Amino acid sequence: MIDNHQKNLATFIHLSTFSRFIIPLGNFIGPIILWVANKDKSSFVDEHGKQAINFQISILLYAILFGLLSIPFFAINIFDGLDIFRFHNLYNFHISFGKPSPLLYITGGLGIIAFLGFLLELAFIIKASLSARDGDSYKYPLTINFIK
Repeated sequence: MIDNHQKNLATFIHLSTFSRFIIPLGNFIGPIILWVANKDKSSFVDEHGKQAINFQISILLYAILFGLLSIPFFAINIFDGLDIFRFHNLYNFHISFGKPSPLLYITGGLGIIAFLGFLLELAFIIKASLSARDGDSYKYPLTINFIK
């Protein structure tokens, strides 16, 4: 039987990932500390701790891969438009933007996808913490199980 203490611990493990907004790497430190301290006391807490940590590691891996994919588009866009500032003389300064590069649209689209991914991550964490509060197990989507 899962008691309220175990439910609260599992809920706090998921919610501790929000500490990243205050502490650098808090999304890893908080869940790991809570999980390691309590994993032997309850299989419910152990299961939720593994899920939270695996999800955070997976999100980090996806963010790194996504960032590496977007670097060429960003770099090409920056180096393609280096002639944006033209100095003819001290009194004749022009900034010309002209027609935006299609790479700008690709880079903007990747930024929008990254923002939507961030919102989905927040929604999944909230859903997991609500499931833990109710005493249910939760599996994060698209999670690679590093800790089994």
